[in-house]
Amino acid sequence: MLNGKNILIGITGGIAAYKICELIRKFKKNGANVRVVATPNALNFVTKLTLQNLSQNEVYVEEFNVKDWRPEHISFADEADIMLIAPATANTISKIATGVADNLLTSIACAFNKKMIIAPAMNCNMWNNPVVQENISKLRSLGVEFLEPESGFLACGYIGKGRLCSIDKIYSSVVEALNYSKKLEGKKVVVTSGGTIEDIDPVRYISNYSSGKMGFAIANAAKNMGAEVVLITTKNFEAPYKIVKVKSAIDMQNAIDKEFETSDYIIMAAAVADYRVKNYSQQKMKKTNDDNLVLELVKNPDILKGLCDKKTHQIIVGFCAESENLLNNAKEKIAKKGCDYLVANDISRADIGFSSDDNEVSILDKSGKIVKLDKAPKKVIARQILEYINE
Repeated sequence: MLNGKNILIGITGGIAAYKICELIRKFKKNGANVRVVATPNALNFVTKLTLQNLSQNEVYVEEFNVKDWRPEHISFADEADIMLIAPATANTISKIATGVADNLLTSIACAFNKKMIIAPAMNCNMWNNPVVQENISKLRSLGVEFLEPESGFLACGYIGKGRLCSIDKIYSSVVEALNYSKKLEGKKVVVTSGGTIEDIDPVRYISNYSSGKMGFAIANAAKNMGAEVVLITTKNFEAPYKIVKVKSAIDMQNAIDKEFETSDYIIMAAAVADYRVKNYSQQKMKKTNDDNLVLELVKNPDILKGLCDKKTHQIIVGFCAESENLLNNAKEKIAKKGCDYLVANDISRADIGFSSDDNEVSILDKSGKIVKLDKAPKKVIARQILEYINE
């Protein structure tokens, strides 16, 4: 699975540093070449000799330990296929975000222009510090993938979010990143995500429970596969591609129309409201003595069908979120809308429903073929969807 892959691991000074020994062993067992760069403080928690024996490579700590004409921070950045920093302290994250390169690890990070994954571990108050979160957001917007820490009992005695995520999660994320194809190079992919918001008055609205996570995962996967990506969303996301923030179904339709002619793929993962309030109140509606309040609703445009009716070269993928009769409803929808593919998922299940990090879907095409994708993290499902529609 990892034969010929060069993985660069940066280890910083946190108690979770010892856990990376098992991660190195897994990478090596599956054929990867592993190089380790540690900060001086990391060696307070795990020894250099241990890391060298596991990686079967010299472990580097000091900067300017130059053995040939290329400084280590440049040669390491050039040779690695991916850079993983785990555990990553608040200090190192903040240095990388602000361009500080005062040790070998941060110098390499500054010079690194390929895929980078950071798995933080720190005290829960440090994790929640607004400055640290701002730095994490900045790095995310530049394309760095973060594997967020888990909640639980921390070495400092606190209980909260700050524990290094599982070694299995880190391992699978690195494998996933290294095995992306580049099938979408030269293609433009437009993705929608989130639930639209239909205003009633200045303080109230109609919406749904969609978190936007599935659409965001698809946008990220498309970017990793080499595409030019546009994410049209009602949610707040940060990513290294164009994001268009919208609110209502009409807003979403207008945003898609602007991108439509130049797009190759339109993936409609958003939960678009079927109806909106007919008469929006410019002022807050006051409570009356009546026990009932009647809102008159009118249909929103059928964005998916409208796109299918006017497409020329585009591949259009719809989504179908159902709470019952999943496949029957999906078959009816793809026939009615005319899209090339329809992704159906069961929102009645708590483990794969709204806001879940996992999903399980069936993909239908116009010929009637159905392919089921078993339960997996949404980022895995996203890649599988894109791989399937590009077979």
